[in-house]
Amino acid sequence: MSTTNTGSSSLPEPVSAGLPAVPGTAAEVRSTLERLSIRPSRGLGQSFLTDPFVADAEAALVDLPAGRPVVEIGGGLGQLTAALLRRRLGPLTVIERDARLARFLRRTFADRITVVEGDALEVAWPKAEAAVGNLPYSAATPILLRLFALRVPRVVFLVQDEVARRLAAGPGSKEYGRLSIIASLYGSVELFRNVPPTAFSPVPEVSSRLGVHLAREGPLPVPSVPAFEELVRILFSSRRKQLKNLLPRVVPSPVTAAEWTRVAGWPESWPSLRPESLPPEAYFALARTIGTASSKR
Repeated sequence: MSTTNTGSSSLPEPVSAGLPAVPGTAAEVRSTLERLSIRPSRGLGQSFLTDPFVADAEAALVDLPAGRPVVEIGGGLGQLTAALLRRRLGPLTVIERDARLARFLRRTFADRITVVEGDALEVAWPKAEAAVGNLPYSAATPILLRLFALRVPRVVFLVQDEVARRLAAGPGSKEYGRLSIIASLYGSVELFRNVPPTAFSPVPEVSSRLGVHLAREGPLPVPSVPAFEELVRILFSSRRKQLKNLLPRVVPSPVTAAEWTRVAGWPESWPSLRPESLPPEAYFALARTIGTASSKR
């Protein structure tokens, strides 16, 4: 079940490792980007972290012993990269799609990191016990879904606050939906501190949030992920409708629906409920029931 923790007092203090300086103020970020001939795209939600305390808090959430492989998504100008190295995390692989930023990271950190130039949605995923990144607003959700599907043990993310709340939402809340259920399918989400827009340059229009996704141990609770995703997509396509009007899109007849929901342990009141009323486990159970019935045909 997803939980929320708004404090960060338990995070350990960073460890100095004599690292090269990285742009640490908005003015330094602007100057460096101009020198690299980079103009951040507001349409892509591209902003660069300038608050070292946020970077240290994010790095602390990786919470792995030294020597365990870590992947950073979107190294940018190296604020988070430096924080990860200060905590002696790694070996560290940084995925950066912009060739100019990739060259900057290689020059700045030399052999302390491995830079993979490419799109985090497309590159072959390096072996890692944790992934961490300040994810661009335009691509945060698909990147996270790829990491969940890859069963990365620990995913530390800094994303738009709205996305973070949808990931961690529970049944009955307005944020609860397909993303919440898929995140629960693969593991559990815990949210941490809010990050104001002023921690970035250019300053975005919305706040961000730090969070962690821990992968589920053992097999997934559904027989087929594609079939489950389609089931959830259909049922949440008209979330204001009652389930009695939605379930026939998934099951062949009212009689079958009544039987399958009974076997799945759904409450008797399910016909009058809306999709956001049921917890992820109810949908896992229905998917297993449908899968078992289909295998007997």
